[in-house]
Amino acid sequence: MTGFGGPGDHRAREPGDDPEAVASQIADAVDGLAALWTVAAQDASMRLSPHQLRALRAVQTAPGLNLTSLADRLDIGLPTASRLCDRLAAAGLLERAPHPDTRREVQLRLTAHGRTVLTDVADRRAHALAVALAAMRPAEREALREGLRGFLATRDPAPPRADEPHGD
Repeated sequence: MTGFGGPGDHRAREPGDDPEAVASQIADAVDGLAALWTVAAQDASMRLSPHQLRALRAVQTAPGLNLTSLADRLDIGLPTASRLCDRLAAAGLLERAPHPDTRREVQLRLTAHGRTVLTDVADRRAHALAVALAAMRPAEREALREGLRGFLATRDPAPPRADEPHGD
């Protein structure tokens, strides 16, 4: 069997290398990982919904983010983002502060408690993942690592380094 679907692609496939079959297996694995991820987060010191965790992570990665930018990042409406922030602020995880240059704009920042909760969730998730990986054979872990590197390289190619010649 040849080709991955495009004309002129003549790479030979190995048995079991059908991209559709592999995609289905990966989808099953992702479902399992998502379940592991969710359960680990629910065991944290403070129980938060996946939506709340995504919002806190967005603010963590972009401190000072405004409400509109948060709504855009989460792909939710502005009123929903506002209510979400109200709940997170009431729980002591998030604070709103006036923008230093624009009085009408509010910046979002994690509180110390918010940072602690996110660290707890990250630690629990990393531990749960480490337990699952420990159950795998070393060769399987290495194959997974290499496969993920390859996948990520196709999804987010690194920009060329300054010391590399440009391919013009």
